[in-house]
Formats: sequence, structure tokens, C-alpha cells
Amino acid sequence: MREAGAWFANYRHYPLTLALPAVAFVAVPAAQALARSGRTMAAFWASVLAILGVIGTAGAALFPFILPSSIDPNASLTVWDSVSSQLTLTIMLVATLLFMPIIITYTAWAYRVMGGKVTAAYVRENSHSAY
Repeated sequence: MREAGAWFANYRHYPLTLALPAVAFVAVPAAQALARSGRTMAAFWASVLAILGVIGTAGAALFPFILPSSIDPNASLTVWDSVSSQLTLTIMLVATLLFMPIIITYTAWAYRVMGGKVTAAYVRENSHSAY
């Protein structure tokens, strides 16, 4: 809806979106407590939930606006105003399908070739080619 002061109207119309700020409020202290206790993987996932909650809260409050105008709500940039054309999306899909396997293959090859620990002894033995 395009009217001044309607940022929180989405929470009234879609009460399920209230779960997003609740997730953020619960996940932040949970991530801190888990990190202090040494449970790093659980702390990582709790921080992921916290970030999703914070960003989701902003998205739910602002939807459908991306850049709301404080002067004239009709001049705001909305989700539908900012999408690419069907042709652009198709070209990007084809480019991704073509180039992503190449990038993944090259990255895997580079990690395999350059992997391993470099020690001072290795550098001394290969001083003519190590650097």
C-alpha cells in the first residue's frame, strides 16, 4: 500500500511476519551464549538466523518498497519497478549455466594444485622455483 506511515501495515495484514523480529531477538543472544560456551557451529547457525531475522524484518516492514520516498510515496522504488526484463533474466540464466561449471572446475583445480602446507624446509629446497 502506498501511503505515508504504512510501514508497519504489513505486520497487521500478515501476522506471520511478526516471527521475523522474534527470530532476530531470540537468535542474537543465543548466538552469543553458544559462542561463549564454545559451540561454534551452533553459534554460527544462530547468527545466520539472527541475520535472516533482521533482514527479513526490514523486508517485511518495507515491502513492496525497496527505496521509499519520504516526500511522495508514489515516487518510491518498488520491487516491481526494479526487476529486470525477461530477456535479461534469460540471458543471465544461460550465462550462469554455461560459466558456473567452468568457474567451479577451475576453482577445484586451483585448490588441488596449490593445496598443502608450505614449510620453511620446502621453500629452502625449492628456492629457485618457490617464489
